[in-house]
This record gives sequence, C-alpha cells and structure tokens, in this order.
Amino acid sequence: PARPEPPPTRFHPVHGANIRVDLSGTRATRVESFAHGVCFSREPLAPGQLFLVEIEEKELGWCGHLRLGLTALDPASLAAVPEFSLPDLVSLGHTWVFAITRHHNRVPREGRPEAEALAPSRPPALLVEPYLCIEQFRIPRDRLVGRSRPGLYSHLLDQLYELNVLPPTARRSRLGVLFCPRPDGTADMHIVINGEDMGPSARGLPAAQPLYAVVDVFASTKSVRLIQLEYGCKNTGVGCHAFLQGIFLTQRWNLQPLQLLRCAIAADPVPPGDPEECGAPVGH
Repeated sequence: PARPEPPPTRFHPVHGANIRVDLSGTRATRVESFAHGVCFSREPLAPGQLFLVEIEEKELGWCGHLRLGLTALDPASLAAVPEFSLPDLVSLGHTWVFAITRHHNRVPREGRPEAEALAPSRPPALLVEPYLCIEQFRIPRDRLVGRSRPGLYSHLLDQLYELNVLPPTARRSRLGVLFCPRPDGTADMHIVINGEDMGPSARGLPAAQPLYAVVDVFASTKSVRLIQLEYGCKNTGVGCHAFLQGIFLTQRWNLQPLQLLRCAIAADPVPPGDPEECGAPVGH
C-alpha cells in the first residue's frame, strides 16, 4: 500500500521569546540575543516523517550553532519555553536534542561494536539513488540537499553540498530529524544532514507517544525555513521525473518534467555539457 502523505510541516505558535515566525508558519527567525530561540513543530511527527529545515541566515559574533531533536512534551502544555534546548528543555524530561555535528551523536545498538557508531554508511554519490532509505522508510532525495544561490561558482558549491563536505551548519545546509518505530514499541531518532543519514542519535524513544520536532535557532544560526517533502509516488512518471531531475540538478540543468520524460523515452543519452539536445537552457 502507498504511504499516506503527512500534512505540511509548520512551526508551532509556542516558541522562544526571541523567535518570530512568519505568517506562513514556515520561517523562524531569532530577532535578538543568542538564546530564547527554541521552536517546535506545530503537529507531532508521523513515523518516518522528516522535519527538514534549511539554514537561511547566520549571525557573526556568537559561539554555537543550530540544535535539533524531538520531544514528547506538548509545547502547548509548557508554562514557559526554556531559554535553551540544551540543557534546559532536555532537563524537563522526555526530550532528545543534540547540537549539530557530523558524527559525535551516533549511537550503536546494544551488543554491536562501537565501530558501528563511528561513521554513517552512504553511497559514493548522494544522488545516485532517488530515495534515502532509513530503516523501513524511503524519503525522496531531491529536496534533501542544500543548493547555493545561482552564480559564477554555484556549480562548484553545489557539489560541496551534494558530497556533504561543508560544515553541517553552513548557510543553506538542510538538516532534518525523524523517528523510526521498532518492534519493541520504542523508536530510534535519526538526524539527516544534506541528504545523509547520520545514523541513530538516540534510542528508546516512546513511539506510542506524540513526538514533536525541536529546532533551537541558537547562537550563530539566525533564521531557518521549512522544506516540504512529497513522500508518495503517484505514478511511474512522477518517480522517473524525481529520479532524473535529481541527476540533472547536479549539472545545473533546468529541465521541465515533459522534457525529462521525452529524454527518458527516447533513451538517447545527452552528452555532458550538451543539454540543448533536450531543448533545455543551460543554468538558470
């Protein structure tokens, strides 16, 4: 059966004192200081639903970066939103939040060697497969990777995002959190950085309880916006389009769906650097 499409993600109206959320509920900005920037998802996440944000603005002069995680606390039930997610919100219990780094918060399974936690496994190129597979869930890759602004060196910068070699808290990086239920009634929490699953960051979460995403717009991270994902694949054409578009985006080709489909049906490979064969302009 097809996976049901979860509702669009939005920020909760309950948030830190220094946060301003725009009218669409998809952008959160810390307007002063470096703290009081804790935000929540408006609704509890569905199993396997990725709460994905892109770092839009940075602010110099502060030490520290974005923090991300999950909580079983209902934001509406909080007497006051804590100043910090770490340690204040976590100390209230039923909350799992980590400062964003590349490897330090990966935990091995019980009875498994610690080497399992050292580094996540990933394919040689992040866009070879159209889906990122995390335990029993598949997430379309096409929107998971940050992209630079169009410009002279944008094709080089895009490769750095795709290879995930930039700092994980760089501007335009995309970071997400989700949970995966397990047969014993618990859940694992995973953090995704620019299309790469960093592995389980926490285990033993209560899968039967509502779990809200936590985003702490902390210190040098000033503003984030939500990225919406489409999980379902209504037909083969849509899946083919998503797969081909993911590949062509690495070449900065702006191909429309029908053009992509025509290329696929014709089975006539386009030589690298010659996108005019499909009637597509180079660049943006």
